[in-house]
Amino acid sequence: MPSAPLRLGALNWNQYATWEQLLGAGMRADRLGYDTLWTWDHLYPIVGSHEGPMFEAWLTLAAWAQRSERIRIGLMVGANTFRNPAVVAKMVTTLDHQSGGRAILGIGAAWFETEHVAFGLPFGEGAPERLRWLAEALPVLRGMLRGETPSATGPHYAMKNVRNDPPPIQERLPIVVGGGGEKVTLKLVARYADACNIGGGLAAVTRKEAILRRHCDAVGRDDREIERTTNVGVVIIRDSEAEARRVFEAIFERNGRARLWHDQPVGTPEQVAEKLAPYRDLGYHHLIAGFPAPYDEESMTRFQIDVRALLERDA
Repeated sequence: MPSAPLRLGALNWNQYATWEQLLGAGMRADRLGYDTLWTWDHLYPIVGSHEGPMFEAWLTLAAWAQRSERIRIGLMVGANTFRNPAVVAKMVTTLDHQSGGRAILGIGAAWFETEHVAFGLPFGEGAPERLRWLAEALPVLRGMLRGETPSATGPHYAMKNVRNDPPPIQERLPIVVGGGGEKVTLKLVARYADACNIGGGLAAVTRKEAILRRHCDAVGRDDREIERTTNVGVVIIRDSEAEARRVFEAIFERNGRARLWHDQPVGTPEQVAEKLAPYRDLGYHHLIAGFPAPYDEESMTRFQIDVRALLERDA
């Protein structure tokens, strides 16, 4: 991958928070100079007990758009099962106008059955069916955001010459397809996405990166057109690893008594930068840090300032 500027994103979890905390975390990311701001598209908490508070994602983005000035805003990632894709194109276009041209469309096949059952949303017979729905949705989304009037004839969606007026402010409002499914999802990235979001750790990202390139070759796409993003996990930064670990454990306990995630970027700025540098070297220059409520201010600040400086210095 060619060299590209380092970009840092803040993924502020919209679970187990008060509205004031969640709104404030978005405004803080903007003030600190993060490049992108994200939240989950879920209706129940997905880390720890699902029987806890959760704010709706699109309305969260709309509020952030009104209160921020420069940061780009999107879902990490939108659940295609929740909404008609033509309506989603209208929603993200409205967000683009609300934000002055800073919207990103994140979309994925969805996976959390519990919330689908509770809210009466279609979940399909399994991941293959949901991926087929996503494959139907993406041409509609891309077409509407590019000024076309696409149609779809099912089997899941039916649109007829659907029009998106007004168009987005951005000439090319970016589409991020989330997920690393090697046979289908990465093929959809190669065909339709402006950016991918692949996670699962460095070994998984390295393997899937090679597969993504092969899919791009197969469809005649220059893979350099696709921005690489990855979620690096929950970032907690302190002057000592022991203190960072203490804060990390307290935050997970607060989030529905969640089981601790392993192999996270938790420690000093130098330790976090050392852990993340291999992603940058692989060509994943857009690193997205998870920040659970109560959105640790010290970690958000030091990731953007200290870790960024270390990663840029050693690039």
